[in-house]
Amino acid sequence: MIDIDKWSEIYATVKKHKLRTGLTAFGVFWGIFMLVLLLGAGKGLENGVMKDFNVAKNAIFVWTQRTSVPYMGMQPGRYIYLTNEDTEAIRNQIPEVGIISPSSQLWGTFTVSRLDKNSSFTVNGEYPELPYVEPLTIAKGRFLNKLDIEEKRKICIIGPRAQEVLFKKDEDPLGKYINIKGSHFQVVGIFQPVGKGEDIVQSAQTIYIPHSTLQQTFNQQNRVGHYKLIPAPGVASVVVEDKVKALLAQRHQVAPNDLKAFGSANVEKEFEEVQGLFAGIAGFSWLVSIGTIIAGVIGVGNIMLIVVKERTKEIGIRKALGATPWSVISLILQESVVITALAGYLGLLAGTGLIALIDYLMVKFNAEGAMFSNPEVDPKVGFMAVALLVVMGAIAGLIPATKAARVNPVVALKDE
Repeated sequence: MIDIDKWSEIYATVKKHKLRTGLTAFGVFWGIFMLVLLLGAGKGLENGVMKDFNVAKNAIFVWTQRTSVPYMGMQPGRYIYLTNEDTEAIRNQIPEVGIISPSSQLWGTFTVSRLDKNSSFTVNGEYPELPYVEPLTIAKGRFLNKLDIEEKRKICIIGPRAQEVLFKKDEDPLGKYINIKGSHFQVVGIFQPVGKGEDIVQSAQTIYIPHSTLQQTFNQQNRVGHYKLIPAPGVASVVVEDKVKALLAQRHQVAPNDLKAFGSANVEKEFEEVQGLFAGIAGFSWLVSIGTIIAGVIGVGNIMLIVVKERTKEIGIRKALGATPWSVISLILQESVVITALAGYLGLLAGTGLIALIDYLMVKFNAEGAMFSNPEVDPKVGFMAVALLVVMGAIAGLIPATKAARVNPVVALKDE
């Protein structure tokens, strides 16, 4: 690789046939360029979709509906109400549950007010474990804690919309009181929602209060709206989902085959399906790009065969003067590797540059769409592509190089 004479010969050959070499190398260039572009675009699409998962990737949500099957003398159509006792039963009887966060929402139509300002907001009764399931950022103050639940404190955590409507622009809400359906709650925290689009709008209009306080203050004694659950480490979410629903069915005398009495949402299932989809997209990108690269490498191999044919007499003279077969093979192989590696490297630079430009323009013009965000290429892909090109370049030149090494000097010198 450090033989100056060989590099000079390669340069002279490429310079003599610039158009032919350029068109041949373009196939390799285009294959790597498309590989990087497709993988980068696929990653951008994946990042955009993953932003919709603004909850823990293994979260489970369980709620009640109406029964659809008669059981133990009870007619279908019966509505199931979850209770605090159900919460304790899940904690005590299902060790596979790592985190359980009961949740309820304030019923009816009402307004939240402060002084002369008022508006409608969603008021949720939650537990301190909520951020483990639905991530949120506490911008100021704090979130709920265990004492808030035990002492049924009248405190609340408000979102940016409540702060904007109920308080003056430069006013600090912490320590102030707001009126929720006739009861005063002290603001102890301000949160920033995590997500995008409608999720942010809806979350920004939410006010969190202790679950026990909501039950006592607003006549929802011993009622739970739904459960937010996280499995214990190493436990599949589907196991927790099935066991919780089975336990609730047993406690509320619901037929084991009644599939409509309890509703549930398993985020882990959805996440795995999405991951499978993007794995398929990445596989398709590799398949298309590798096919294009192989076509380009075959073109390089064909060109090297032509080069060997054109230089038959020269090779014969070399061998007549004592050149070893390996010196002839190495010359052809080196030229093949140089063409494929250089073309591939330029394709890698062009693809990476285009991905970086798209990312820059999206950030600059604030054009990150709901389904596309932060396109990027894993550096490992670049190293794999370069290594693949070196190997394929060597393979492409192997047959022509072997043919050149077998040239008979006497026959070559007679070749016209």
